[in-house]
Amino acid sequence: MPVCTKRIYEAAEPEDGIRVLVDRLWPRGISKEDADLDRWIKEVAPSDELRRWFDHDRERWDEFNRRYQTELTHHQDIIGESRELADEETVTLLYAAKDEVHNNAIVLKEVIEER
Repeated sequence: MPVCTKRIYEAAEPEDGIRVLVDRLWPRGISKEDADLDRWIKEVAPSDELRRWFDHDRERWDEFNRRYQTELTHHQDIIGESRELADEETVTLLYAAKDEVHNNAIVLKEVIEER
């Protein structure tokens, strides 16, 4: 099954499957009910230090991607669980960032899809 990414501010849809928030901080302006989450796995979000350094600066994207993948090596258990979930059902990784191309969910999706 696919692993998808989606802004948490977009409406939940049945084809989202399992909806997982992958940000460390709760998104501004959205209630827990409106988020319609199945899980919130903040442990796999970028560290506060990395998140602040990146600051959604596209010029830092390649380095952010490299550093974040390094951080994710410390969460192989969660990555493995996510792969198992994705084998059975669609998993949608939710994020709050405005940039739909340069965000932590995109990196995490790539890592989960690596076999």
